[in-house]
Amino acid sequence: MSTPTVAPSLYTEVAIRVVSAGDVAGGEQIDADALAIPVTSDGAVPEILGVDLPALEKAGFTPKVGQAIAFPASVAPVLVAVGVGTVTDLDTTRLRDAAAAFARAVPNDAKLATRVPAGADPGAAAAAIVEGILLARYRFSLRSEDHGPAAVTSLVLVAPDGDQDAVAAGAKTGLATARAASFGRDLATCPAGLLTAGRLGDLAIEVGAATGLQVEVFDKAAVVEMGLGGLLGVNRGSVEEPRMIVLKYVPAAEPTGHLALVGKGIMYDSGGISLKPGDLSHSQMKNDMTGAGNVLAAMSVLGELGATAAVTGYLMCTDNMPSGSAMQLGDVLTTRGGKTVEVLNTDAEGRLVMSDALVLAVEEGVDAILDIATLTGQALRTLGEDVAALMANSDDFAGQVTAAADAVDEPVWRLPLVRSYRAELDSDIADIKNIGGPNAGSITAGLFLEEFVDGTPWAHIDIAGTAQSSSARRWINRGPTAFGVRLLIRLVLNFRPPRRG
Repeated sequence: MSTPTVAPSLYTEVAIRVVSAGDVAGGEQIDADALAIPVTSDGAVPEILGVDLPALEKAGFTPKVGQAIAFPASVAPVLVAVGVGTVTDLDTTRLRDAAAAFARAVPNDAKLATRVPAGADPGAAAAAIVEGILLARYRFSLRSEDHGPAAVTSLVLVAPDGDQDAVAAGAKTGLATARAASFGRDLATCPAGLLTAGRLGDLAIEVGAATGLQVEVFDKAAVVEMGLGGLLGVNRGSVEEPRMIVLKYVPAAEPTGHLALVGKGIMYDSGGISLKPGDLSHSQMKNDMTGAGNVLAAMSVLGELGATAAVTGYLMCTDNMPSGSAMQLGDVLTTRGGKTVEVLNTDAEGRLVMSDALVLAVEEGVDAILDIATLTGQALRTLGEDVAALMANSDDFAGQVTAAADAVDEPVWRLPLVRSYRAELDSDIADIKNIGGPNAGSITAGLFLEEFVDGTPWAHIDIAGTAQSSSARRWINRGPTAFGVRLLIRLVLNFRPPRRG
C-alpha cells in the first residue's frame, strides 16, 4: 500500500457551470445526476416537482431548512425538494445549511445541480451553496477500498436571469473557501504518525510553491539559536524535532495592513508528564494542531481571493510526549524575549509554544495578532461544540473577528479578560506560571498569552470545543471540523489596522 496523501483536497477541483433560469426554461439540458428544487414555506411548491405541499408533508417533508427529499427516477436528473424556509428569512447561513441537506439527500450522486433562489445577494448565495454542498460531502479515508459518499465532481448553478456573472464570481469564492476548509480538515484528521512536525514543514513548502506564499521552515538548531524556549521545552519529550513554520502572504499592491496569525501546532498531545487519561478525547489528540492547520489552509487561498492585507503566519509545531527527557513539573523555561515561565502542568503546553510566536510577531511590528488554538477543555465545557471562545485586548479588533465569525457561521463568544485573575499566574520563582487555579481556565490561559503581546492589538480564539464534532449535522461532518479556516479568510479579506488604546 502506498503512503497515503496527507492533503488531497488542496488540489481537488470541482467543475462549476452557471446557466440562466431562462435558458433552462427554454429547454437547455442540465448535465446532473440530481437537481435541487428550493421549496419555501410561504410560497407555492414549484410545478416541476409535480406535487403539492400536503403530498410532500405526507412523505415526511416540511419546507424548513435542513429538510430534503429525493424523488427517485430512472432518468437523470433526480429531483430533490429542499426546504429553505421563508423568503424573508433566507440568508447565507440558511442557504449553506439547505445546500448541505441537498448534498446529504443524494450521497451517491457525483454531478449535482441547484437553483440559486431569486431575491438573495446572488454572489453571496452562490458562495454559501457551494460551501454547503462540498463541505457536507467532504470525506477523509485511509481505507483499502472505496467507501462512503461519492465525491462531487461537477456542480451546475441555475442563476436568476441577469445574475449569471455574480453567481459565477460567488461560486468561485465558495469553491476556494470550501477547498481551504477541506484542506484544514485533512490536516487535522491525518494520523499523527503520518503528519509529523517535519512533514508539515515539507507540506507547507509544497503549498507555498503552489499558491504564492513565502515559506520558511526553522528546524531545531534554528529554534535553539532563536531562543524559542517555549517550543523547545514542550518538544523535549519527543523523538520528532520541532518546527517553526513561517508563512508570508504579500499582496501585489501596497498592503492595507499587516496581520499576524499564530497557530498552535501540537501534532499529538499526550499531555506529557501530566499524562491525559486513556479515553476517547485522548485518541483525538492528533487534532491538537488544528490551529496551525487552519492558518496554513486559510493562507493557501489568500492570493486566489485577492486579499489586500499582508499576513504573516506562525505555525508552532511539535509533539507533547512523556519520556525520560520530557519537560517536568517545576521546570522553568525561558521564552523568546527573556520572560521566564514556571511549568506546573505539562498539559498546558499550547500556550508555551505560542508565546514564542507572539513575541516574534511583536518584533515584526504587525498591526494586530490573532492566535487560534485548541487550548482549554473549559472552552468546550463552557460553550460546547458550536461556539468558540474569544478573548481580546482591543474592542476594535474583537469586533472585526466577531463580524468575520458571524459572516461565515463560525460563531464566537467573547469572554472577559478579568484582570484580578492574573494573580493566579504569579510564580514564586519565575515571571509567570503556565496555569492558574481550577476555575476560569480559558480566561487565565488568555491572560497568559496576553503577557507576550506587549500592547499590540490582539485576539485569541479557543477552538477546543469546535475543532471536533461528535456527530454529522448541517455542513459539519463527524470528526475534525477545521472550524476557523473560513473565519480567518474573511477576517483577512476585511482586515484594517485596529485602533490602539
